[in-house]
Amino acid sequence: MAAERLVVIGGDAAGMSAASQARRLKGPDELEIVAFERSGFTSYSACGIPYWVGGDVPGHDDLIARTPEEHRERGIDLRMRTEVTELDVAGRRVRSRDLASGAEEWTSYDKLVIATGARPVRPALPGIDSPGVHGVHTIDDGRALLESLDAAGERRAVVVGGGYIGIEMAEALLGRGFEVTLLTRGAEPMHSLDPDMGHRLTEAMERSGIRVVTGAEVTKVLTGDSGRVRAVATESREYPADVVVLGLGVTPGTDLARAAGLPLGESGGLRTDTSMRVRGHEDIWAGGDCVEVFDLVSGRHRFIALGTHANKHGQVIGSNVAGGYGTFPGVVGTAVTKVCETEVARTGLSEGQARGEGLQYVTATIESTNTAGYYPGAALMTVKMLAERRTGRLLGVQIVGGAGAAKRIDVAAVALTARMTVDQMTALDLAYAPPFSSVWDPVLVAARKAVSKVRAAG
Repeated sequence: MAAERLVVIGGDAAGMSAASQARRLKGPDELEIVAFERSGFTSYSACGIPYWVGGDVPGHDDLIARTPEEHRERGIDLRMRTEVTELDVAGRRVRSRDLASGAEEWTSYDKLVIATGARPVRPALPGIDSPGVHGVHTIDDGRALLESLDAAGERRAVVVGGGYIGIEMAEALLGRGFEVTLLTRGAEPMHSLDPDMGHRLTEAMERSGIRVVTGAEVTKVLTGDSGRVRAVATESREYPADVVVLGLGVTPGTDLARAAGLPLGESGGLRTDTSMRVRGHEDIWAGGDCVEVFDLVSGRHRFIALGTHANKHGQVIGSNVAGGYGTFPGVVGTAVTKVCETEVARTGLSEGQARGEGLQYVTATIESTNTAGYYPGAALMTVKMLAERRTGRLLGVQIVGGAGAAKRIDVAAVALTARMTVDQMTALDLAYAPPFSSVWDPVLVAARKAVSKVRAAG
């Protein structure tokens, strides 16, 4: 009996996790695996690129979990710098093009995994493609940016966008000795935070030496006589720049899936069931940044591009492709980052999201320290908690603070997944010793205050 053929489109987190897991469960005599990747790298941490640019990570090799050669040694036919250009669902085949030679061919499949990732937002503004303007999405992007930093005359950088990548790149450029201005069109950076918590982040960035300009809508990129970027213009003024970094977020990379008529959600991401199988297609799975995920708090599907999700998707897909069983039940929207000495974390719903879902809620905000207050080096943190007004069910938590603040968000993420109330949270048996926490951990202090708010609201 001939081996089945699994075709994987995309060679990063979700795609190669799926291929590797399927190979663990089935040998080459049972399952042939062909994978296509249009870049020159596989299985790498895109989240680590800002830290490589900033000098915290010595080189791009440190970001690579598994090379193409290592995948091939495990029995995966991995075809690098090869782009899949067409998906023929009825004919169960994909068309690919070798980017070096231009040669095209069709490859048939019995089972298909779509892991085409996301594409960075790059608005069609005058000058946006000028030398010195960089996105930061791939290792090749990181290389190009580092070369541009070395070539810059004066050391002035403008970061456009106040999301995770934007603030991480602002820190990286500051560490490289650049004068950094961050432009965001929102009221505060990080729109996933409520404005009151985002303002704390703004204050922390400005204390670190990063200029933050809010409500700034970029209209064009200006260039000098050489054609290289010289400034970024908004509706009200110009900001001099020798280097510009775009951190405007990403959208699902689903052009192939759309053209093939596969089901997409409101955000444009592929819709799958809990087994990560594309809805209505028995032998097609999808995972990573090209899919929507189920939000366990709101009960809706959302687009959340994170490597943590992608790797889990891949494990589930690989198990199911190989005849096993796995599910991905959903997410609660947990994310964490830092800028200089300030840590930022969030999980669940923000106030804006809760209002959008029609939920009635209360909020509780407290200030505490990351250690016992008397312990040397105690750093401040702010914890904000949302709870459903009627039931007391935890809806979301946001944290901004010093060292040790952000990972406390994991307690809230578990509580959200378990659908705990804030009253139940107050009884959690969390670790305590003066170097790590006050006797009442800040998360529990916020929960106690939220309980009082719920009771006061009746």
